[in-house]
Amino acid sequence: MNGPVLITTGGTGGHVFPALATARALRDRGRRVAFVTDRRGARYLRGENEVYEIAAASPTGSVRRRLDGILAIARGTWQSRRLIGRLRPAATAAFGGYASVPTVLAAALARQPILLHEQNAVLGRANRLASRFARTLALTFADTRGVPPAHAGRSLVTGNPIRPGFAVAAVRAPGSGTDFRLLVLGGSQGARVFGEVVPEAVANLPAAVRERVRLTMQCRPEELAAVEQRCARLGIEAELAAFFEDVAERMAASDLVITRSGASTVAELLHLARPAILVPYPHAADDHQRANAERLVAAGAARMLPEEEFTPARLAELLAALAETPATLAGMSEAAAGMAVGDAAERLAGAVLAMLEGEAGR
Repeated sequence: MNGPVLITTGGTGGHVFPALATARALRDRGRRVAFVTDRRGARYLRGENEVYEIAAASPTGSVRRRLDGILAIARGTWQSRRLIGRLRPAATAAFGGYASVPTVLAAALARQPILLHEQNAVLGRANRLASRFARTLALTFADTRGVPPAHAGRSLVTGNPIRPGFAVAAVRAPGSGTDFRLLVLGGSQGARVFGEVVPEAVANLPAAVRERVRLTMQCRPEELAAVEQRCARLGIEAELAAFFEDVAERMAASDLVITRSGASTVAELLHLARPAILVPYPHAADDHQRANAERLVAAGAARMLPEEEFTPARLAELLAALAETPATLAGMSEAAAGMAVGDAAERLAGAVLAMLEGEAGR
């Protein structure tokens, strides 16, 4: 079992970041790692990594798109089979997304041990397809929806590894200062609704609360000027940008974060023990962002405002209640810390190696 571990992943950061973290943990244990992904995923992985690009696409949408997706997966499976024959890997670890499906299919045909990782609180479509071939199913949440009954005894909770740069030295105790630091993040694509609602909500706060607010907000590049004008019209001082290079430090220094509830964002909030108001992206596949948010709400780590309820009046009411009760923010922070899995990458690497040990004992 001296071959590399194949790590296959979809083309978004939410899939790639956990894959990269697991790869580092495996390398630290002396294992060679090779990545297999599509063109989108490859852009995150170029450089020091051993990367192989295959064809892949989602078999959803119109009839033409479904047909194209199926043909792309078939082509990617053939490419993966050739790759497996050449590299002779010891195992495959898959991190979701349709770009991982061809390699999982090829690994199954080669009778390789397969580990599947799910980042969200709902088993994704690609992972549902691939799960029938997985020997081990690694979960972020113990009560992940959609896990096949056959995997009841073959699942383990590993948590979701975070991207590099979140080992922040100083973390603010939420509610501990005289100012109220509010950080608004819209995910990788930004969120138009945040730029429309948040300034109005801050303007609607009671004067005593509004004077304490220090607003930092991510905006879509094309909407940055409009949000700046909106804040100026409302008399709101805010630091606005399309992207923050130091997002980890800003999150660690915040009292409250308003954000979407994608898997990576949730993992980062928990890691830094940040209280949050979560606004799930309403068009996420299988409504997985709502499911993620519900897990944090149930634990007391966050509040959730579905986008249809995300109005200036409702947000202002919630912001005022949280800003005026530091004990509530402290409790939310404590609950978030209790949900965090600080060694998720090491757990995943250990699960892969345990799978190999079981294979060697056969």
